[in-house]
Amino acid sequence: MSSPRSAVPTAVSVPSPSAPVAAIASSPAGSSPAGSSPAGSSAAAPTVAELMDFVRDAARDETLIASLPLDPEGRTWIRLDGPGGSEAWLIGWPPGTGTGWHDHADSFGAFTTASGALKEHSLAVRLPTDGWKTLELTEGVDRSRVLATGQGRAFGQNHVHEVLNESTDTHAVSVHAYYPPLPRIRRFSRTGAVLRLEQTERPEDWQ
Repeated sequence: MSSPRSAVPTAVSVPSPSAPVAAIASSPAGSSPAGSSPAGSSAAAPTVAELMDFVRDAARDETLIASLPLDPEGRTWIRLDGPGGSEAWLIGWPPGTGTGWHDHADSFGAFTTASGALKEHSLAVRLPTDGWKTLELTEGVDRSRVLATGQGRAFGQNHVHEVLNESTDTHAVSVHAYYPPLPRIRRFSRTGAVLRLEQTERPEDWQ
């Protein structure tokens, strides 16, 4: 999924729906490194499967979905209380909007389309962590899928993708969750087989 940070937001912080939270109420609050627990806590970090359950349950919450203000020009979002200290978002996508190519660094996650449809383009390749500006992609690494209402996907660390609402007249709404909370996002441009690192964003850049 993607982070909502690339657009000018209409953002509100609200609790997430009670069902996903209750399902893993014993998970720890607060962030921690991937695969570990916060200091002083013996509870396990949320798993990819738990994040997937969370976004699916949230996407079925009609009251929550209806609470998201939609804008015809730019994406809007509400931050949710994700399970186990995860970072979660409810995002509205006007027709023709998208994220651009990016990854989520050391965070894994999941997202589900709550209404409308989204298209994901992704790369079946693990990029170097640092120390590069351009890469030439090999053949056969491109993947595409359409995620209609109720459909979603999970992803691991360093997942490179872009997410689009290709509709010309219909908003899409989706729910996303990441763990640990996003430490950074790398944004890329692409020309043919050449992927270029354009910038690295960190949480202080999103305030």
